[in-house]
Amino acid sequence: MTMKTFGKKLRTTLEMIKFEHTVFALPFAFLGAVLAANGLPTLWQIVWITAAMFGARSAAMTFNRIIDRKIDAENPRTANRELPTGKLSVSFAWAFFIASVALFLLASYELNWLTFALSPAALLSVLGYSYAKRFTSLAHFILGWSLAISPTAAWIAVRGSLDSEVPILLSLLVMMWTAGFDVLYACQDFEFDKKAGLRSIPARFGIKNSLTIARVFHAQAFFVLILLYLVTDLGWLALVGVFAVGALMIYQHTLVRANDLSQVNAAFFTTNAFVSVILFLTFGGAVFVNNFR
Repeated sequence: MTMKTFGKKLRTTLEMIKFEHTVFALPFAFLGAVLAANGLPTLWQIVWITAAMFGARSAAMTFNRIIDRKIDAENPRTANRELPTGKLSVSFAWAFFIASVALFLLASYELNWLTFALSPAALLSVLGYSYAKRFTSLAHFILGWSLAISPTAAWIAVRGSLDSEVPILLSLLVMMWTAGFDVLYACQDFEFDKKAGLRSIPARFGIKNSLTIARVFHAQAFFVLILLYLVTDLGWLALVGVFAVGALMIYQHTLVRANDLSQVNAAFFTTNAFVSVILFLTFGGAVFVNNFR
């Protein structure tokens, strides 16, 4: 294989795993690290936390595409993905998966002994989501759990222990926020999931009820966000983040209706990408503002 061919396959792989969507989880990991350090973590920690996040997400997304390639081929919404269409070979995807797992384990080892000891559990969590829709309608929570690991893992990476309720609250926020927007996203596969025998909240409860359930999940996420603000006591800048995220959560639910799912992608990709970034900038920024008082 020439370097040009390898580069083309690598670009296709990054497109397959939606590399740009790393923005959903990476700011939460960075926020967990900043809160743990009460400021800026060391450059070594930043580099290896970033590498661990890239490795874990790449492994999880690649594994999901490999395991679901036959289902994706049957679903009109996903039939044009890289593996079903043959744009990317399954063997190359497996090789990229192995490399991603190796990167994640190496990064975990380089951070500290506890992150390395917990890395198999984290890996099993993010890979297990790929099978969840085959067995349970709670798959949305499993995805939420997979993303929620990141801030607590980053806290442990910086401190070497889990010695505060702050990362737990942040992780709970991420889990409920993720479950809520994943329910919204799953609404567009309502008909296919029922036909294929896949489990999801929309397939079980219908689109109208699922939209209500997603609102409840996001209301719970916002409640946890308020608790996080009260516990951290980070002041006015963090409060701005609380209000901004609350407004975004409300806004995304105005985009989606039971009889009109045309704006699901806007609600899922555009709105939610801002949530993690806003919280990182406001809560993380508040840490530095307080340190300069």
